[in-house]
Amino acid sequence: MPDINSVLAGYRLRSLIFTAQFTQVYEVVEVQSNRHFAMKILLPEAANQSEHRRTLFNEAEVGVKMTHANVIRIVKVNRDPKTPHFIMEFFPAGSLRLRIQAKDLGFVKEHARKIFKGAATGLAYMNASGYVHRDVKPDNILVNSVGDTKMIDFAITRKIPTGIAKWFHWRRRPQGTPTFMSPEQIRDEILDGRADIYSYGCTLYELTTGRPPFRGTTQSDLLGRHLTEKPAPPSAYNPDLTDEFSAFVLKMLAKKKTDRPEHFHQVLIQLQQVKQIYKSVVEKDTGEY
Repeated sequence: MPDINSVLAGYRLRSLIFTAQFTQVYEVVEVQSNRHFAMKILLPEAANQSEHRRTLFNEAEVGVKMTHANVIRIVKVNRDPKTPHFIMEFFPAGSLRLRIQAKDLGFVKEHARKIFKGAATGLAYMNASGYVHRDVKPDNILVNSVGDTKMIDFAITRKIPTGIAKWFHWRRRPQGTPTFMSPEQIRDEILDGRADIYSYGCTLYELTTGRPPFRGTTQSDLLGRHLTEKPAPPSAYNPDLTDEFSAFVLKMLAKKKTDRPEHFHQVLIQLQQVKQIYKSVVEKDTGEY
């Protein structure tokens, strides 16, 4: 991998932000303009493997088309054989997963409505642009100290099929994160935005209770629970949550997608109708969604 302070394709590497199984993310500075960006690069052992390159470039191609305050913007793609990478806007913030790991549910409580609304607004934009994110989870939502959010990681994001494409669907091994996958994603059916709504419901559940709606002794057991088991209301694990918020989350976790909100704009309207998320927090009614 390139060294810190080295220059790669016109960008000076300043610091390593994150390391995943096959990629690393760096804070970088564009030498020509002195502007800060982030660079996601494939690790050397993955750089020449077609599957990993395809995943990286899929994420890049989706992100280049996104222009929204709640979705990370990808600005440049480099298909170099040895150091394939892309450049994205720099958003100095950690993921909601880090907040959960630090047991910082007080931060989530303080900024709950802003975080939930921001993530749903970003997903509404992605779905309306014709994409299903397919991996909505706390790990893929960045949040800064005042609760501003950005959806990230479009590695397995796909176009919502329309027209004749709806009738051609080859089943393959389901992709996604088992803790947050909708029943139809587990069954590898054709997905629309309601699959993201289910995953978003799982995300809100964990953010407000500290645990996901379902746990399993094995992956197969966990996936089976998504398909058949009725989740306990979030208020069963956090009595400070209101019944109306619990009902809002449970509606998004309906097994049949037709029983969930139809799209994220509906989710946003229903979130606005929840007067209080936490019993101990009296919120001001802004009258907007």
